Order: sequence, then C-alpha cells, then structure tokens
Amino acid sequence: MAAFSMTDCYIAIAGVDRSQYIKSVTVHVEAAELDSTDFADSGWTVPITGIKSGNVQLTFNQDMAASQLDSILWPLMFSTQTFEIRATNSAVGTSNPKYTGSMLIREYTPLTGGVGDLAEVSVTFPLSGALTRATA
Repeated sequence: MAAFSMTDCYIAIAGVDRSQYIKSVTVHVEAAELDSTDFADSGWTVPITGIKSGNVQLTFNQDMAASQLDSILWPLMFSTQTFEIRATNSAVGTSNPKYTGSMLIREYTPLTGGVGDLAEVSVTFPLSGALTRATA
C-alpha cells in the first residue's frame, strides 16, 4: 500500500465496530528512555528502552439518541475494554495490519462546544498492557 487517504478506518471497541461514530484516530506508543551511561562510554550517553506505554486518541461525532454513542460509552466508563484498529475496513493483511490491545476508559466528556459547533467528543484512553500488531 502506498500513500493513502484515511476514509474507511475500522475501529472496534469491546468487540463491536464503532467506526460510524469516529472521525479521527491516533494510536501512540512510546518507551521511557533510561540512561545507562558509565565511565567507559567516552563521554557519550547510552540510552536504553525502559517501560513502554501508549494511548488511543479518538474523536467521536456525538449522538445522544437512544442506543447511540452516548448510551454506548457511558456504561463503559471506568473499565478496561478491548480494541482493534485498522487503517481500512478491508481484511487484515500485510498491507492492512490490525493493532489490538486493551485500553482504560477513564474519561468521557459527553457535551462540549459552542453555538453552531458540531457536537464532538475527544478522548484519550491509556493502553492497559501491550499493543500488538498482526497481519493475519
């Protein structure tokens, strides 16, 4: 897959496709940097990888109707839920890997905005454990 336009991402939360509500997604991972420099390193730092962490950032188009986004997210508050994210809604493969893991649903702001704004919900859910990448 060459350069592409993100027009049909697949995003499942708690095993259910929620793509129809989501307008942006960011999957972020990082590791703490630890300095293992010693006197034998000739004045150069020697960084090593420490504890890993990450998060999933999502922006939803809010929907307060019965059985829609608000009534879906509210009961998930303060729990750890599984997720799967793919660049496209196509089958998982070498050109469309899936990223899976668990995230802590620790925040939710059901209403924010001003007069005439699109009702959106932006959240950042920290990973709870490892993020995996699979092509099959």
